[in-house]
Amino acid sequence: MHESIIGKDAAEAAMREWLVQRLCGYLGKTAVELDPQVPLAEYGMSSVDALSLCGDLEDELKIYVDPILVWERPTIDELVVHLAALQAVPVGVDD
Repeated sequence: MHESIIGKDAAEAAMREWLVQRLCGYLGKTAVELDPQVPLAEYGMSSVDALSLCGDLEDELKIYVDPILVWERPTIDELVVHLAALQAVPVGVDD
């Protein structure tokens, strides 16, 4: 069980690092300026940016990402937890 917790933490850390770097580019901010609990809209995230980010996520994770994801999970923390959970689902498991 301890190993699965470490694996989950590592997956979330990797997802967070990747996501923050992408968001820095879209928002014109540095990683230090992004509070993981502040809604991305407060940093000026536009619908075009959100849609582009979803495309980036699809390319990176090889999964379908609903275009409204960024509005349903508006903070970095919420996105990371959600995306890490999606990555943990075994291939071939139906919703």
